[in-house]
Amino acid sequence: MSGSNASALPPGEPSRQPLFHQENLSLDSSCFSSPPVNFLQELPSYQSIARKRTTIPSRDKQSGTLLKPTDSYSSQLEGGITENLNSQSIRKYALNISEKRRLRDIEEDQMKYLSEWDQWKRYSSKSCKRFIEKAREMTSHLELWREDIHSIEGKFGTGIKSYFSFLRFLVLLNLVIFLIIFMLVLLPVLLTKYKVTNSSFVFIPSKDTDIQCTVYPISSSGLIYFYSYIIDLLSGTGFLEETCLFYGHYTIDGVKFQNFTYDLPLAYLLSTIAYLALSLLWVVKRSVEGFKTNLIRSEEHFQSYCNKIFAGWDFCITNRSMADLKHSSLRYELREIDKMVFGENLLMLYLPSIVITLANFITPVIFAKIIHYEDYSPGFEIRLTILRCVFMRLATICVLVFTLGSKITSCDNYTCELCGYNQKFYPCWETQVGQEMYKLMIFDLIIILAVILFVDFPRKLLVTYCSSSKLIQYWGQQEFAIPDNVLGIVYGQTICWIGAFFSPLLPAIATLKFIIIFYVKEMSLLYTCRPSPRQFRASNSNFFFLLVLLIGLCLAIIPLTISMARIPSSKACGPFTNFNTTWEVVPKTVNTFPSSLQSLVHGITSEAFAVPFFMIICLVMFYFIALAGAHKRVVVQLREQLSLESRDKRYLIQKLTEAQSNMRN
Repeated sequence: MSGSNASALPPGEPSRQPLFHQENLSLDSSCFSSPPVNFLQELPSYQSIARKRTTIPSRDKQSGTLLKPTDSYSSQLEGGITENLNSQSIRKYALNISEKRRLRDIEEDQMKYLSEWDQWKRYSSKSCKRFIEKAREMTSHLELWREDIHSIEGKFGTGIKSYFSFLRFLVLLNLVIFLIIFMLVLLPVLLTKYKVTNSSFVFIPSKDTDIQCTVYPISSSGLIYFYSYIIDLLSGTGFLEETCLFYGHYTIDGVKFQNFTYDLPLAYLLSTIAYLALSLLWVVKRSVEGFKTNLIRSEEHFQSYCNKIFAGWDFCITNRSMADLKHSSLRYELREIDKMVFGENLLMLYLPSIVITLANFITPVIFAKIIHYEDYSPGFEIRLTILRCVFMRLATICVLVFTLGSKITSCDNYTCELCGYNQKFYPCWETQVGQEMYKLMIFDLIIILAVILFVDFPRKLLVTYCSSSKLIQYWGQQEFAIPDNVLGIVYGQTICWIGAFFSPLLPAIATLKFIIIFYVKEMSLLYTCRPSPRQFRASNSNFFFLLVLLIGLCLAIIPLTISMARIPSSKACGPFTNFNTTWEVVPKTVNTFPSSLQSLVHGITSEAFAVPFFMIICLVMFYFIALAGAHKRVVVQLREQLSLESRDKRYLIQKLTEAQSNMRN
């Protein structure tokens, strides 16, 4: 018997049927010391509601009927379900089979009284919903790495599964970014180059630019040593510098088709804006979903503690090592409740990447040691360490980019007024920045593979076959630390976001890199590493991973915006040789619009439009924040009702036991 059944009669209403049927319980009403209404008023749920009404009268207005007793829980549920039969399927309700069959019979009886048009609409709506459900089931089987991720989840838990799901998301994101750049920039150039369509290149005409600014020396293609190809492949110089991999290859003004001329500089800039906006919207959308889950489904400390103590064990575990891992994971979660020439050339080319990688390896170890002396809760320790490492890793990239920017825009012994930048050392500075990002991407992949092959694998062999040594036992098996692995792929994705403007094919390289990392990390997890005993919950980790990724995206937008709006574009290469900066292609394009459209664009970009728009956005944001808070309050109230319902059941059982004992006496 539910608490809502028991608390059905507010004061002042006439008495109804007795709560217990006499023929079932063989009890007389004289067994109770008071009338039924007074008996119901003794229920804990009713007393709690009455106490809240007297102490907080305004709360009834805010919460509606949630705090008021209802007539009958079953009748209310049935009425609500029968009203929503048109919008939702019966299978979605948490009812037993007999109740679902009864509701289906009620639905069929209602159909008899409808018109043929209404019947057809309802049948067509059901058929459409069934088709959508079947299509979703079919598309779920086409999901990338579906079986692999499910297998990882079954063996190592949802925390590690969330890392691989996050990696899959980055693969799809980079693939979409590459498709955007390919469709807007590469495809028109390739169609014209290989004579697929009847089109021709429109080359940039010579402008009033000094001849010194247009000099772009590229390495000669004569007889070279074999190791030079390896250096070029790893650093992006030599033969790779002339390919469509880098910015300097696109030194054309457009592509002329039969009926129109394709503006390549504008398309190049729009592709950059498009992939940054898409990344921002996609990451924000996924992070907001995780934030809503964390906000609404947040557990109280006592409830979470009881769930872990009495329902935290997985009885499907049959492996001893997995049982030990589950023990350590539960202990950790309970603690969190308690506390809140060839070589020289390659070395010189990769020196910035080596320094950045060493800093990325050393600083997490230092942060992990420092955090133990700061007396934080275990959960907060992980988050604070991740945030510190994130800012450290991303700060190294920003330092590299801004250092390159300062070198590009500064001249030592001669003035930069001639070209606007240091043309002597950086004749095509966009390509050279793209080469640095390319080297960081390649070197990061090399380091990941080298650590797994030359550190994790030998360590696994030593632990397996030399376990008698105390030093080896102390060293132990490599731990699959989720935060460190997440930082690695966020670092690689930030490099991709920054470098895609200077190296249009970098998203394709990032896609292949993350695919390789997925399989390598999966093999490492299965055969060389052990899961970390300090595991994340999937809901928390998904939201936190996306928050870290959002930080990386924001930090990537800053140097890109400065380079496109402030640094003069190269006069020797690229599609923006006729513009002082990359952004100047936008006002030039706007000036070609009709006068009415120009007025509209200028009005949208003016302060008179920006200030009201910003205020409206703030109001919408405050509305959704208030809505989320209201949803959380509703969840809290429903939890209170569930708790009161259990207390009502205990109270009724106690009264029933007393009545039965009185009958026997």
